[in-house]
Amino acid sequence: MDIDILKDININRNTNLDPFMKGVSSSVVPISVGAPIVMYAVGLIEKDSVTKQKAIFLGETLGASVFISLALKSIVKRDRPYETYPEIDNVTEESSYSFPSAHTSSAFATATSLSMEYPKWYVIAPSFLWAGTVGYSRMHLGVHYPSDVLAGAIVGSGSAYLCYKLNQWINKKKIRKVPVLWE
Repeated sequence: MDIDILKDININRNTNLDPFMKGVSSSVVPISVGAPIVMYAVGLIEKDSVTKQKAIFLGETLGASVFISLALKSIVKRDRPYETYPEIDNVTEESSYSFPSAHTSSAFATATSLSMEYPKWYVIAPSFLWAGTVGYSRMHLGVHYPSDVLAGAIVGSGSAYLCYKLNQWINKKKIRKVPVLWE
């Protein structure tokens, strides 16, 4: 089923969309790395510790997502679909393994963490629209199976949730250790 879905997406694609899909795929690193950097800079300029903390959370989430994705790639070692199925028309070449999609993982980590920190529709809708388009672009370009993209979305969103819970746990421990001066 995985390859059948990919064939439907890739072989019958509108090739006029190839440059757009390449651009969407290429946007992952600048957006996922740039968002926490810009947020942190704004926090520094405005002397806003909350914005700086949110930026750090975005960075942590991206780091966790990339680490988990690269670890899974080296464990699973799944070949790219165009290497296994010559009928898949890959628009771009990739040098790493296929499972999971690190582009999709990074995009969903960014979208999920942004949505958790700014739970407004005008943040959530465009964030996940972008992340979903990144996932689709990876199949359109012939470099990932649908299961790679699904796993990437789960790893990315899961990384955001995991970092959120880990931060809650760490902050609780810090709060308990603060001595109470007024007792």
